[in-house]
Amino acid sequence: MEIDDIIIRLKSLSNPKSAEGMARFGINPEKTLGVSIPSLRKMATEIGRSHVLAQQLWATGIHEARILAGMIDEPDKVEDSQMEQWVRDFDSWDVCDQCCMNLFDRTGLAYQKAIEWSSKEEEFVKRAGFALMAVLAFHDKKARDEAFLKFFPAIEKESVDERNYVKKAVNWALRQIGKRNINLNKLAIETAKKIQKIDSKAARWIAADALRELAGEAVQKRLQNKKTNSK
Repeated sequence: MEIDDIIIRLKSLSNPKSAEGMARFGINPEKTLGVSIPSLRKMATEIGRSHVLAQQLWATGIHEARILAGMIDEPDKVEDSQMEQWVRDFDSWDVCDQCCMNLFDRTGLAYQKAIEWSSKEEEFVKRAGFALMAVLAFHDKKARDEAFLKFFPAIEKESVDERNYVKKAVNWALRQIGKRNINLNKLAIETAKKIQKIDSKAARWIAADALRELAGEAVQKRLQNKKTNSK
C-alpha cells in the first residue's frame, strides 16, 4: 500500500464528531480526523510493518497518521535520532502513549530513553519517559526486577510536577511497576509512602492513588496467587 492510498483511506474514515469529542479530552484537534484506534489497528494489520511508510506517515503531521506510523514501524530499524525527533513532535497524550506502547518500548533504547526523557522539561517528552516505564513494566515479561529499580528515583523526583499529563504518567509508571510482582509491589508502596510526605499537591495525589491500588485487596490477592503459582 502506498502513502497516498493510506491517507485517502484515513480521510474516508474521518469522523468530525469524534474529532470534536477528542478535543474535549485534551487531544490536539489540529490535523485530527477522528479515526478510532480499532480502525487504525485494523489498517496497521493490513499494511504490515514498514519503516519507510512509517516515516512518510509521520511526516504528514496528521494525528492518526502518526499513531499509525508507530503501529507499523519496525523497532529494530528505529535509531536514536528518530526517537528524539518524534518525541519532540508529540502534541497530544494519545500520540505519545500510542508510540510508546506500540513502538518505542520494543526498541533497544527503551530503558535508556525512559530515564533520559523523565528529566526533560517539555511536557510530552517527560510524559513519554514515564509512559515508557509503564508500558515496559507491562510488556517486558522477561525483564528482571533490577531493570525497574532505576525508575523509582525518577518517579519520586518528578512527582512534584503539577502538569496533568506529567503527574498522570508518573502515577501510571508507579502503579504499573508495582503490579509486576510481590517484590516490586513492596518497593513501589515504599516509594509511594515517600512521595506522600512531599509538600506537593501533585505528589500527594500520585501517592494516594497509587497506594489505593497497589495496597488494595485485588492487586495483593493477584500477586500472591502469581507467587504461589510460580513455585
